Amino acid sequence: QVQLVESGGGLVQAGGSLRLSCAASGRTFSSYAMGWFRLAPGKDREFVAAISGSGGSTYYADSVKGRFTISRDNAKNTVYLQINNLKPEDTAVYYCTAYRRGSNLYSDYELPDRYVYWGQGTQVTVSS
Repeated sequence: QVQLVESGGGLVQAGGSLRLSCAASGRTFSSYAMGWFRLAPGKDREFVAAISGSGGSTYYADSVKGRFTISRDNAKNTVYLQINNLKPEDTAVYYCTAYRRGSNLYSDYELPDRYVYWGQGTQVTVSS
């Protein structure tokens, strides 16, 4: 069992930045690839970014490439999402999640049902 707790969300103006954090419990954090998803009102849950267990591989949704950076610190059991140049359309609840297939990411990393543990989410609101 892994428990995930997100933090770092807030209200920011367009063009601003935030760094989201996700703290994980347990000793097996590095054995999980991790992902970030977001859920906006009226929309389906959307893949944002994923990172392998070692941190050596990262993947991004096209809509966030160049603005979002996912990283992890396995010594601190934490995964981060640096968000730059925020846009109003980035407004959503952001969730971190653990990939059920282990530390390596496969071609299904964008699918929510490939993730086994989810945090409670952190709200990001971007004003124009």
